[in-house]
Amino acid sequence: MAFKKIEQYDEKIMPGLIHHYSESLKLLGEDPEREGLVKTPERVAKAMQYMMQGYDQDARAILNSAKFKESVSEMILVKDIELYSMCEHHMLPFFGKAHIAYIPNGYITGLSKLARVVDVYARRLQVQERLTTQILDAIKETLNPLGVAVVIEAKHLCMMMRGVQKQNSVTTTSAFWGEFEKNETRSEFTKLITSRLH
Repeated sequence: MAFKKIEQYDEKIMPGLIHHYSESLKLLGEDPEREGLVKTPERVAKAMQYMMQGYDQDARAILNSAKFKESVSEMILVKDIELYSMCEHHMLPFFGKAHIAYIPNGYITGLSKLARVVDVYARRLQVQERLTTQILDAIKETLNPLGVAVVIEAKHLCMMMRGVQKQNSVTTTSAFWGEFEKNETRSEFTKLITSRLH
């Protein structure tokens, strides 16, 4: 069976994106007609649409698509969820891991849906602080749990490649709501995300 690559992008906005990326190359002193760059504006236009697809997705609909009644009321934690996003200040990537926990209040959701929620908000122009609270709010509003906790650890290329150029810095943001605002529950969550049980 032959390999078939399937790409999804909006044909209506492709010409505009291609034109602007081509013009950007010229302004930076490059020749967009040279062999290595001829298809670059088109490739970048497709890549940016892929990396920005979160604008067309609904985190709450994703959670609701696998929402089940369940009487469990213990902490559910998914940690080390890979994330890749784009800093809205310099349009450079930041990447790392998200850790999400919630305590159900009658409903649970599919575990993979938590990772999808991360992608919905990460695949937009972002700041890590807002990304953290958007994930928490989507879970809180959709599942109505007893509590939600979100911690994100990420490295930012805008700090590594330019400006201060600090290669080993990691930014950690957190958001807690409900039961996780209590020290005991938050401590249990923190202990679990820092331990290596597997």
